[in-house]
Amino acid sequence: MLYYNITLIRRIKLLKKAYFKLTAGSLALLLAGAVYAHNHDHGHQMSEKALQASQGVFDNSDVKDRTLADWEGTWQSVYGYLLAGDLDPVIEAKVAKNPGKTFADYQTYYSNGYKTDIQWIAIENNRMDFHKKDSAASCEYSYAGYKILTYVSGKKGVRYLFTCQDKNATAPKYVQFSDHIIEPTKSIHFHIYMGNDSHEKLLEEMDNWPTYYPLSLNKDGIVDEMLHH
Repeated sequence: MLYYNITLIRRIKLLKKAYFKLTAGSLALLLAGAVYAHNHDHGHQMSEKALQASQGVFDNSDVKDRTLADWEGTWQSVYGYLLAGDLDPVIEAKVAKNPGKTFADYQTYYSNGYKTDIQWIAIENNRMDFHKKDSAASCEYSYAGYKILTYVSGKKGVRYLFTCQDKNATAPKYVQFSDHIIEPTKSIHFHIYMGNDSHEKLLEEMDNWPTYYPLSLNKDGIVDEMLHH
């Protein structure tokens, strides 16, 4: 526990130095997100129905509404890890399973998918804070339902829609979550779609899906999650 506390303090100090001076509220969210990630079960026990849903196979009638509480915590983008080569083991594993695609193919695919300048996101009490390298924006969001999508592959996915309630906010007006879960459950990681036009327009986005994992996971922890869960 002592090592964990020291590591947590160091990471928060690094964030403060690298990004900007944190507010008390942001610091509280960092702590909450780190505790969540530290305590979550790496076994990720799932029912057969939930496992099938995570693979894009489910009955539409099984999809349930969710609240923003399912994504509460503090989350870091994996884009920087990809650019640094830290996710190469994940790409190599995918190539091994699908020799029809090269390492470069997957690297391009994920570079387009993960690309974002939002380095971390804090979520609490229906409010989302979006943090870039030297700036931040926030807004309170209301639930706007979900949309079931059927992909070219025949598999399905669900996006959960949320709308910013402050017309003057510089945060994204429309936000959509996809995390391979179709009912109220705490998220382990997520893909997020963000835009200012409309939910309908955002639903057309298929190529860019910035992806976030708990802030307290280091690069090895993220690779482990991607490879084994």
